Formats: sequence, C-alpha cells, structure tokens
Amino acid sequence: MKIVGTDAADVEVGLVTGKLNCPDCGGTLRPWGSARSRIVRLRHREERRAPRRSRCRSCKATHVLVPNDVLVRRRDGVEVIGDALTAAATGNGFRTIARRLGRPPETVRGWIRHVRLHAERVRVHFTGWAVALDADAFEIPPTGSSFGDALGAIATAGRAAVLGGAATDPWRFASAVTVGRLLANTTSPWASP
Repeated sequence: MKIVGTDAADVEVGLVTGKLNCPDCGGTLRPWGSARSRIVRLRHREERRAPRRSRCRSCKATHVLVPNDVLVRRRDGVEVIGDALTAAATGNGFRTIARRLGRPPETVRGWIRHVRLHAERVRVHFTGWAVALDADAFEIPPTGSSFGDALGAIATAGRAAVLGGAATDPWRFASAVTVGRLLANTTSPWASP
C-alpha cells in the first residue's frame, strides 16, 4: 500500500511516467489494474472508488494506491473522522457526534476508542512531526487528558505541514504520515519525520 494524492489523473501520470516509488524497495511502480470498488462517505457526498493498483518493477510487489483523504479499511473520509475526534476532544459524546455527522454511533465510538487506546503513540508520533516541520514555532499545550494531548499533537503537526506547504489539509497529512493506518489495528510502522 502507498498513500497518494486525490487527483486520479496525477496518480496515473505518476505511474505511467515512473515517478512513483515502491514503499518497500524504492523501485519504480507501474500500473497494475484496480482494487475492489467501494463507497467512500466524505463530508458532503459519497463517491464510488476503485483505488489504482501498482506493481514494482524491481521487487514485483503489488501495492494499492490509497488516496490521502481516507484511512485504510474505513468507509468514511479522514476529514469526517477528524471532525468526530476533534468534537470528542472538546467534550462531546459519541452519540451526539454521530447524530451530527449522520454516522452510526458504534462507528464513531470505535474511532474514539481506538485513538484513546493508542493516544500516547499518536501523541509521540505527531509531536515528532511537529518538531521536524517547525522546531522553532511549534507549541502543543497540555489538555489534561492523553486523548486531548494526542489530538493537539495531530493539530499542531497538521498546521505546521499546511503552513510549510507540505500538505493542503491537516487530516490528509495525518493520513499520509500514518500510511493510512491512524485507526488500523496493526503495529505497522508509520512514516518517520
């Protein structure tokens, strides 16, 4: 799996011209069909998507090219999930958040539980990114909870990425630097700063 931008035409050009590299060996990725089609629920619309697949010329591994506006194995876009997590950090309950977003309460509760369970890992990872992107100006004020501190670190790193031109949106940045696995039940390494 490789995280890419959301512009399908740019991704295709990158594949055809050999500008996308294998996340395993660094070799050149080439077109290799598409993954299974699915519906993605974004903030204001739903889209049917079939993510592009690629194959490395060097190691022969295949990779699904996942757009940075989603997380792996999640039906909702990362901005919707980010809205829910932000609302939870400010004291809203999962049922209220679910009602406001039009999502099942169990789904929203699962997102919040996952980040609470892994809050320290999230905080440390995004604090590292915040320092790497803007060591002089970053500040993550403590919130009094590990969940709030984790969300504060995501916000600070995302803001630094946007201001530095490394990203267009803080939550898409979060997807990219966790390799789409912010909410995945895995110990797979996230991208280092």
